Amino acid sequence: MSRMLQVLACGAVVFPGLFFAFRKILPCVFKHWSDADVVLVSERLVSSIHAAMATTAGAVVVSSCCGNVINDRHWLATYFVIWYGVPYMTYDIFAMYLSHYYRFHVKGHEDYKQHSLRTINSFVRKEFLLVLHHIALLTILLPVTLFFRKDQGDFFIGCLFLTELSTPFVSLGKILIQLSLQDSWLHKVNGGMVLLTFFMCRIALFPFMYWMYGRHYGIPLYSVPFHLPLSANLGNSCILAPQVYWFVLLCRKGYRLYQRSRSPASSPTADTAAITDSSKDD
Repeated sequence: MSRMLQVLACGAVVFPGLFFAFRKILPCVFKHWSDADVVLVSERLVSSIHAAMATTAGAVVVSSCCGNVINDRHWLATYFVIWYGVPYMTYDIFAMYLSHYYRFHVKGHEDYKQHSLRTINSFVRKEFLLVLHHIALLTILLPVTLFFRKDQGDFFIGCLFLTELSTPFVSLGKILIQLSLQDSWLHKVNGGMVLLTFFMCRIALFPFMYWMYGRHYGIPLYSVPFHLPLSANLGNSCILAPQVYWFVLLCRKGYRLYQRSRSPASSPTADTAAITDSSKDD
């Protein structure tokens, strides 16, 4: 137990520590950046680091448990959630708030001269879906992982880790915009990767998990929802619904960006509303 608490404490230090380290380093490199720019890029860099860790853990768990998707075990399925998932989700709510605060603070908004309950309330209202998504993961995924799955389903927990694969591409898109590279070929290629990885790992992944479950029990895909407890279907729906919503926003912005790029009247400043502005990953 003491070792688990030590590792949990380590996770609680890693992400805030990286965030504040980036906040100190970036202004020395990009001297013209505002506080809002520094906080945004720092948040995105930490998100990418966590996403790389989660994706790696997910790949290890999935590859280790694909033989028997119900009963095969891997220690990372539980311990990654405890060690790094919970600390990251908690930290990220705080980092998102700081990004929100400084975005309006540098613009001189009267309510954002200092932190207050009003700025917190404004953040929660503006980013309600993202905050709800983070809280749901903390209050649903954590108890399910620790207490309610009866040491089964590590494969599916690993699949959920893989949803983070799109996060580095989303973050890179915002960083490229910050570097005024929104018209570069790299930004366009990255936009395509955002759409591809988001669809594959945040939407198509769910029918894939249902299919793997059905294959294990020898039942067709359409019968799987009726074979699962209602709570499992509701939990998956709660996770999937915002992903579909964000993917639709991504597609709309991608289409608008494509239309502007084909229009002779399009200007570089118009293209700054890039495809990756639609989504913030967990």
